[in-house]
Amino acid sequence: MPKYVDGFVLPVPKKNLAAYFKMAKAASKVWRDHGALEYRECVGEDMKVKFGTPFPKQMNCKPSETVVFSWIVYKSRAHRDQVNAKVMKDPRIAEMCDEKNMPFDAKRMLYGGFSVAVEI
Repeated sequence: MPKYVDGFVLPVPKKNLAAYFKMAKAASKVWRDHGALEYRECVGEDMKVKFGTPFPKQMNCKPSETVVFSWIVYKSRAHRDQVNAKVMKDPRIAEMCDEKNMPFDAKRMLYGGFSVAVEI
């Protein structure tokens, strides 16, 4: 079955990781309640790679920040659009999106939607 993925990469201050993952856990429940197939949040560990451009360098991370890589899986792009429309109307998300209390700078978040091309 074809699938669709929303992907996110964002710098998070290390001191805010606990608050970020608390928010992410609550957000994952909202997305899953509205039909997302999977919701993953990963924190950077091996960021000093010898090839390519490391995420922290590309994102101009400060030494006090790390990178979080996240993705949400859907049945299709149409399914993603339906799920996200419901999520954005959910009052639980509105409570989490107060810019003054965000544990990261949303303006520095990278985001995009992707068609799954290879799946094993």
